[in-house]
Amino acid sequence: MKTLLIKNAFVIDPIQHISGETMDIAVRNGKIVDDVKNPDEVIDAQGMLTLPGGIDSHTHICGTKVNFGRYMSPEDMRAGRTSRKGDMHATAGYSVPTTYGNSYRYSRMGYTTLLEGAMAPMEARHTHEEFRYTPMQDCLANTLFDGNWFALQAIQDGDTKRLAGILAWYLSAAKGFGVKLTNPGGTEAWGFGKDVSCINDPIPNFDITPLEIIVKMIEANEMLNLPHSVHLHCNNLGKPGNYMCTLDTYDAIPDINDKRQSLYSTHVQFHSYGGSSWNDFCSKAEDIARSVNDKPHIVIDTGQVMFGKTTTMTADGPMEFNLYRLYHNKWSNHDIEMETGSGIIPVVYRKKNLVNAIMWAIGLELALLVDDPWRCILATDNPNGAPFVKYPEVMALLMSKEYRDKEFETLHKSTGRRVALPAIERELTWDEIAVMTRSAQARALGLIDYGKGYLSEGAEADIAIYPIDVDSTDPARDYERIINGFSTTEYTIKRGEVVCRRGTCTLEGNHSTYWVKPHVSPAYDMSKDAAFIDGFNRYYSIRRANYPVGEEYLGRNVCMETEASI
Repeated sequence: MKTLLIKNAFVIDPIQHISGETMDIAVRNGKIVDDVKNPDEVIDAQGMLTLPGGIDSHTHICGTKVNFGRYMSPEDMRAGRTSRKGDMHATAGYSVPTTYGNSYRYSRMGYTTLLEGAMAPMEARHTHEEFRYTPMQDCLANTLFDGNWFALQAIQDGDTKRLAGILAWYLSAAKGFGVKLTNPGGTEAWGFGKDVSCINDPIPNFDITPLEIIVKMIEANEMLNLPHSVHLHCNNLGKPGNYMCTLDTYDAIPDINDKRQSLYSTHVQFHSYGGSSWNDFCSKAEDIARSVNDKPHIVIDTGQVMFGKTTTMTADGPMEFNLYRLYHNKWSNHDIEMETGSGIIPVVYRKKNLVNAIMWAIGLELALLVDDPWRCILATDNPNGAPFVKYPEVMALLMSKEYRDKEFETLHKSTGRRVALPAIERELTWDEIAVMTRSAQARALGLIDYGKGYLSEGAEADIAIYPIDVDSTDPARDYERIINGFSTTEYTIKRGEVVCRRGTCTLEGNHSTYWVKPHVSPAYDMSKDAAFIDGFNRYYSIRRANYPVGEEYLGRNVCMETEASI
């Protein structure tokens, strides 16, 4: 029953409506409690900014796709090398670091919970093995269903209850957390060398459209009473004019959950493009933000682009092929049988490249134009828009117009004619940054009931103490102080244990994997469904009995059981 007392913390906790109160935080056995007597350890926060542990609700850190990105780019692995130091392992990699590299760097920034955004269920073991070696953070994995033949057949048959049963089986088998759709229909079409242009195009071999896939998946997701909504990577990513497809998609989303959003829309910067070609490419962030503002049942993350080298990786195989044709760089195309796909290509975003400069501006515009920070989450789609270590710079850009204007002056001279960013005066507050980096994620992922995202009694003692004096720091002017302060915590605390102190990580193993197990009626239990079993054994290259991930792969794990309405 180890106890900890944090004294004189300047706390911002939006979930508990705490906006800058100096207070003490007591911890017993990994949980925040009302008080402790004779604590084992006392930390004097000295008025420093204290927030709940950061949550990244959309990142790519573990799994076969990520690992392929590592070994296809040895030049990236040579960057970011660190030697073994104390309890810290040696690390390597910049945009696609090793697992320990990811964990230490996130912990240094105060992040304690990570959602791997796209896990192919057939390759889930690899993801969970890497989670075990990401020791400073709790991990979750969204499971890919965009090209799952059994799911597509159920949608074609109009059997939403059977679809829900199929999702339930795969989520339990893969030890996944939520339902991920990537270019729905398009990823399946790519297996036959094709793609879809938007939500009403028919897909090969199935008499259905992406729109039907999206809506039916949302309905099935809600039948399972999952903590998180469908996590959607829209069609037509990265193409001029794709904002119309995004708007059409948002208009079709049903509002069917009164406790949280019905849809989490990912990396929306990549879906907010105007123009008919790269020649007249421009921002349509204002149109997208207006649509989001009108739809409280939709939450987005920004997918912010930052300048420099990175690696793009996604289940959207046709998009990566299009990117390869633009960059002519090395390219990987990976096919996941009957489930999804993937592509990987290294890229460099340059300030003097007009398209890249517009992309940078669009991400910031979205964050500043969406009125409610609870529905606009800060993310780079790590590493697609930028490595996550760029988050402090993004925070500073959102808090300081002066910093934005200074950076804007370094971009391609034609950028100003194609974006709205220079005219936006809004500067985000400390509270809004706290919402967009932890509180909104906890709510959107359905993790508040599991103690995530807040600092009151009963919460997990995941705490980030930053060397920032809010009273003496004007973020509009002191943006360098913002960047430095959010880059390295004074203390990162995971379940009541100090795991990082001024950038030096000191403890391993106090982390969990969260996964869902929906309980369905016997009529929709796919483990006993003859047609499902026959189809699986006929088409997969692995036996169904060998497919599920055993709990021994997870180490310490939290099973989130739900009662489905089927």
